[in-house]
Amino acid sequence: MSPTVTVVVPSYNDAAMLERCLAALDAQTRPADEVIVVDNGSTDATVDVALAHGARVVTELRRGIPQATSAGFDAASCEIIGRLDADSIPPRGWVARVARAFRDDPGLDVLGGPGEYYDGNPFARWFASHLQMALYYGPVAWFLGHDVIYGSNFALRASAWRRLRDRVHRNDSEVHDDLDITINLIPGMGVRFDETLVVGVSARPWLSWARFSRQYKMAFHTFGVNHEEESLLARRRAWLAAAAAGQGEELEAHGV
Repeated sequence: MSPTVTVVVPSYNDAAMLERCLAALDAQTRPADEVIVVDNGSTDATVDVALAHGARVVTELRRGIPQATSAGFDAASCEIIGRLDADSIPPRGWVARVARAFRDDPGLDVLGGPGEYYDGNPFARWFASHLQMALYYGPVAWFLGHDVIYGSNFALRASAWRRLRDRVHRNDSEVHDDLDITINLIPGMGVRFDETLVVGVSARPWLSWARFSRQYKMAFHTFGVNHEEESLLARRRAWLAAAAAGQGEELEAHGV
């Protein structure tokens, strides 16, 4: 049986892009069972757009994506929680693919995919696609010892969120919520980055030096606050040990 799916979309003064995101969710081949828009204190038409599309509005006045994301995840009522940004444009089969992935793999806790940039100038799109995204799900994933998740396009089991909700820095508006969740995944959790699970995303974070530098400042801050609590190398060793133990159990189950 297909699991139920909530899709959470944090939004702050992003009504125009939110309209496109929700229209894409309306057009899904397998509709989400619940769509939650987390209004992060918007002064534009964000709430009106959400209600017009039948979304449930959760208000989180503490400004910041980690706060908004956590509020949406806490409010979700379904077995699987999908996460998009207001500027995400999921293809028509996105919800169906997410539901099927978790149905077919009981050991899967977290599923992520990349973004395909649909606006901005050619250099910004090239940089974001060929350097930024590739750096994240390549070398960064290798360093951490497991796959990563990307905030504009991922999903996790509600049961996994309950295990993670007190580990992440949900009240620190200077962390990247997706990187923070990635770092705080528990060794042995089933996490998979599927390069074919693509959604459209805006290249706007890379369109100015101020936005560009802020993205990297937040990334270093996210690594820093987590490293202070537990060495990133120690976390990597724990993940590699868990992976080795899992491979050993699988070989033993097959009589090898």
